[in-house]
Amino acid sequence: MDRVTVTEASQVAEARRRAVAVAQSIGFDETAAGRIALVVTELATNVVKYGVPGEVLVGTYEDGTGSGVEILVLDKGEGFSNLGLALTDGHSTGGSAGEGLGAVRRISDAFDIVSRPELGTAVLARLSIDRKAVSDAVPGYGAVAVPLKGETANGDAYAVRERADGWTAVVSDGLGHGPEAAKASEEALKLFRRHQDKPPAAILSAIHAGLSHTRGGAISVARYERNRGTLAFAGIGNVLGAVVSGTVTKRTVSLAGTAGHAARRIQEFEYPMRPDDLFVLCSDGIATAWSLDAHPGIAAAHPTLVAGVIYRDFARAWDDATVLVVRDGTR
Repeated sequence: MDRVTVTEASQVAEARRRAVAVAQSIGFDETAAGRIALVVTELATNVVKYGVPGEVLVGTYEDGTGSGVEILVLDKGEGFSNLGLALTDGHSTGGSAGEGLGAVRRISDAFDIVSRPELGTAVLARLSIDRKAVSDAVPGYGAVAVPLKGETANGDAYAVRERADGWTAVVSDGLGHGPEAAKASEEALKLFRRHQDKPPAAILSAIHAGLSHTRGGAISVARYERNRGTLAFAGIGNVLGAVVSGTVTKRTVSLAGTAGHAARRIQEFEYPMRPDDLFVLCSDGIATAWSLDAHPGIAAAHPTLVAGVIYRDFARAWDDATVLVVRDGTR
């Protein structure tokens, strides 16, 4: 995702410029790009007014709900004491042109917001490249993937293979950061797609064997089987997972090593997982002690918004950072 730090008004224009460039790169016309510009202007202006420092993250999405641009705006400001009022169409909370969060919600094809006093606000807006093709399907996954500040190449990568009986997911954290780390993770995803119908331990073994010509990295693979109510997990290194079930977070076991170079053993572990649970998979750019305890009820939010809150609250400044959130897309 492209990232713009927002601390003062001039950065609103930079965030808008980058978001429009992303939209145009995937075929948005002038009118559709104008919707993107409006959304980013309103949300980034709110950050300047109430939430500095904050971040605007812009990326693309393609899943069962459609495809287009997603905008994630995160801050640790004062939060909204009356979210219902802030979402009233035409109520401008940030001194902008008077469009307000309500209008942002109205013109977006998907919109979600989490705001708590003293903890800040996180807003997700998705705008489709083809509004007629937008589906009301429940999104099964979402992610934040951001390179280390100063880098353009992201050494992290993720993929999700949705299946009739559940899903299979992978997160790769290439050793170090920069272009060589990105190459290792790109190769890991190629191998994942080639072997994605195998069990997690077999997928991970294939990735480990195929990364010897790269610098390697930490890799974790998980598979959810709906009919069995289980999550199978296999990991090498410090890409760490957890099943979030209500107020309980069960961490998964990943074994020491570096995929492609050193792994004493590859072992698969199994955990119970219910349809309403979330599975979260984080690269080493996220503190291992992350928690959603400060945000009761957030599990019902869009998975990209959940990923954004974890990233906002627990990202480390010295590495690429990825958070993948997956749930049962049939909910």
